[in-house]
Amino acid sequence: MIELVIDQRRKDLGGFEVGRVLPFAKRRMVGPFAFFDHMGPVDMPAGLPKTVDVRPHPHIGISTLTYLFEGEITHRDSLGVQQDIRPAEVNWMTAGSGVTHSERFERARREGARLEGIQAWVALPNGQEEIDPSFQHVVPGDLPTWVEGGVKGRLVAGETMGMKAGVSTFSPLHYLHLELEPGARFQTPTDHSESAVYVVQGLVEIDDGKPLGHGQMAVLSSGAPSVIHALQPTTVMVLGGEPVGERFIEWNFVSSSRERIEQAKADWRAGRIKLPDMDDQEFIPLPPDPTPPAPPMS
Repeated sequence: MIELVIDQRRKDLGGFEVGRVLPFAKRRMVGPFAFFDHMGPVDMPAGLPKTVDVRPHPHIGISTLTYLFEGEITHRDSLGVQQDIRPAEVNWMTAGSGVTHSERFERARREGARLEGIQAWVALPNGQEEIDPSFQHVVPGDLPTWVEGGVKGRLVAGETMGMKAGVSTFSPLHYLHLELEPGARFQTPTDHSESAVYVVQGLVEIDDGKPLGHGQMAVLSSGAPSVIHALQPTTVMVLGGEPVGERFIEWNFVSSSRERIEQAKADWRAGRIKLPDMDDQEFIPLPPDPTPPAPPMS
C-alpha cells in the first residue's frame, strides 16, 4: 500500500534545474536514502556555458550515487579521481570524513547531448559516518540484469531478490532500475523495512490504486509487498533499505550531529577542505545561514 506520494519540486542549481524529491517535509528519508534528485531530461547544446557545471563542493557523512539514463558527466574529486560516467554505470563516492568533487558537462559542451539521470545520497550508518573517503566506478557488467514478463530490470546497488550489485555499500539497501512494457507487473522487494517507487517516465498504478506519473515518488507501507502495474511504457526506480537513524542535512553536509555540520561549514568557509586535484581553480561558496523567523508580534 502507498503511505505517501511525493511530487518532485523543481530546483535551480545555478543554470541547471533538477527535480528534487528527497528530503521532503513529511518524509526526510527512505531507508538510508537521504536525498534524491532527478536530473533532466534536458537537451544541452554544444558550447553551453561553464556556469551550468557543478563547481567543486564538499560532502560529509554520505555516499553519493550517480546513475544516468542518457548523457555523460565528468567527475573529479579530492582523492585524485577523474571519471566520466555514462548510462547504466554507477559512480559511488563515499564522503565519510570529507571529500570535494565537481561535476562537469564537458562532452555536452563539445558536442551537444541530452542528459537525464538520478543522483541520490545514501547516509552512512552510525559508527561509519567519519570513515575515510573513497570512490568506486561500477560498469554495467557488474550490475545484475534480467528480463521477465515485460519487465527489464537492473540492480543498481545493494542486494535483493537473490542478487547483489558490484557496489560496496555500508548498510542494507536495494536500488533497482526497471523498464516496464504496458500491462507488465512487478512485485516490490520486501527484504528491507522501508521502500519507495519513483516514476522516471510513464504511468503506473501501485496495488491498482491511483495512477502515478513522471516525477512522483510513492513511499510504500512497510511489511507487505506492493505490485507496480504499468499503464504505458514506463521507467521506475525502486529504492529502499534499513533506517540508519536521524540525520541532519544542511547544504551538502549530512550528519547525526549538528555540531559536526557546523564544523564542516566552518572548515569550508575557512578553506581548510582540499579541492579536487584536477579542478581547484574555483568552488561553490558556502551559502548564508537561513534567516531565523521573526519573533511573534505582541
